[in-house]
Order: sequence, then C-alpha cells, then structure tokens
Amino acid sequence: MKSIVSLTLHRESIPLKNPFTTALRSVDAVEFIRVCIVLEGDAKLYGEAPATKAVTGEDLDSIEHNIQEIVPKILGKTPKEALNIIHDAPIGNSAKASIDMALFELSPVTDTQPIKCDITISLQESTKMLESAKRAWANGVQQLKVKFGEDIQHAIDTTHLLLQHLPDAELLVDANQAWNLQTTLAYINELKRYPNVKLIEQPVKADELEVLKTITTNSSIPILADESAFTLQEVQTIVENNIADMINIKLMKCGGVSEAVKILEYVRKQGVQCMLGSMLEGPISINAALDLAFLYRDVIKYVDLDSPLLYKEANHPLLRYRFEGSTVFSQ
Repeated sequence: MKSIVSLTLHRESIPLKNPFTTALRSVDAVEFIRVCIVLEGDAKLYGEAPATKAVTGEDLDSIEHNIQEIVPKILGKTPKEALNIIHDAPIGNSAKASIDMALFELSPVTDTQPIKCDITISLQESTKMLESAKRAWANGVQQLKVKFGEDIQHAIDTTHLLLQHLPDAELLVDANQAWNLQTTLAYINELKRYPNVKLIEQPVKADELEVLKTITTNSSIPILADESAFTLQEVQTIVENNIADMINIKLMKCGGVSEAVKILEYVRKQGVQCMLGSMLEGPISINAALDLAFLYRDVIKYVDLDSPLLYKEANHPLLRYRFEGSTVFSQ
C-alpha cells in the first residue's frame, strides 16, 4: 500500500445567500480548512473541516494547529496506519475528520435512486422565517429544518404559522439545546396533534441525559439526540438507555467517515433510525457525507446536508452530487 508523501492545508470560505442563525451562533459564510494528502505516485486525496466552536469546541486556528501537529507522525505511513494514529491522537474530532475522509475508502456508491434533503430555516422573527420557508417550498423543498431559540412562545407561534401556510411541509424542529424540561413539554403538548412535526432535535443541554430521557418517555413526537451523541460510545449509551428515539450522526462530531461507519453499523443492528447531519460545510465534506447517505439509506431517515443549498453561488464545481430543490442525485 502506498505511503503518505505530504499533507498541506489552507483555509477556504464560501459566502452564504443569507445569514445562518441558530440558538448557538450566526454566520454569513462557510469557513473551513481543506487538506490535501499526496501519496506515493502523486495520487491526491482531499478532506475538509469547518469551524464550529459552539458545537465541537474547535475554531479554524485549533483545527489548523491540530492537523499540523499530527503531520510528522503520519508522513511515510500507509493510509491505514495513519488512520490508527489520528484516531489515537488527542486532537479535535473535526481535525480528525478532515484527514479521515481523505484516507478512508468507502465502497463505491452504485445506488442511482435520488434521496431527499431538508433545508434549514434560520432563527429569525416569525414572519421572516415564514418567508424563508415559503421560498424553500416554492423551490421544491418538502422538509424544513426549523431553528428555534430559548423563547418557547416564539417557537410555538412560528410552528403554528408554518403549519397554517405550508400544511404539507414536514417540519424538523431543532432547539440546539436552548430549551429545558418544562418548555420542551409545553411545546410538545401544544404541537403533538400535528403529524407534520416529525421530530424535535436536542431540546436540552448535551449533558442533561436524564432530562432528555424524561422528555423522550413523555413525548409522542420523536426526539433526536445531536450534541449528546458524538462518539460510538455515547450513541450506545443513548440507544441502550432509551434516552432518545433517534441519533444525528455528523462527521465533524464523531471524527470522520470511518467512525460514522461504526455508528451506522451499530444502529443498523439495533434497528434505530438516524439523521445524517452536518455543520455548515464545504463541498468535499458534503460529498463524503452524501456517500454515506446513499450507502446507508436503510437506517438514515433524514438527510440534513443542505450546505450547498445555502451557498450564495449554486452548483459548486467540487460537488460530486447534483441538487435539484431538495432532491439529491448521484452523478
């Protein structure tokens, strides 16, 4: 097996159509580190990692530092040897993911049936969120991932407004840890009669597992764990203790494609369905996640890989998949 000759990196930024706002942050561009790994024979492999400090604790500087720190340890190693080294190293998961997605080989995607992707409706004043949702719906997007903050009345009122004007849309509600037990149960009690509210994602703080379990036990709306579930071990804890109904798997949380595969194989055996999610990411990391979406469509119920739909300029040249509205086609 050919060994690694070099690893270089640089920063990239892709402007967004509109600011992306959640309970955790607001940004107007996708910013990330892109790595290029050269193997013997000049084969070039690429990976990416965005800065999402509010979730992974990593910014561009720390990702860059972690990657540079690991480079001397993987030069001259085979991809398999390098993967073992990076996953044993005390570096951030996003930094690991950028190298992992370049080196880990998945089975080729042969599935030609398209998949459906959601689009994110950023946290704003209710009428502006409705305007964004209507634009998405007019462009053929059927699943809306709606971001809310700690104002539970705003969340309830906005959800009612969306259901009133877009009665056929599927709403994936994401609180990004902004709620508590009382506010979450209030939201559930108000919206439980509406089948179009498909799930509630991470309503409470990541470490509040007992609270999350109480919510799951008392909710008729499926509960999705996101920030509570980074690693395979954390996923196992949540599944085996019935803490949430579903898991959101993200390459930047778990450390790359190889670790995501381990989680996907585990949830497949457990009969647990998932969301395959993302941060705001560049085209190469979206490609890697979409490979998984096609290969594991039996356990991935929701695909939240909408970054290309949010880019200011559509049809990024590095994307290997084609987006038409909310439908993704393999090329």
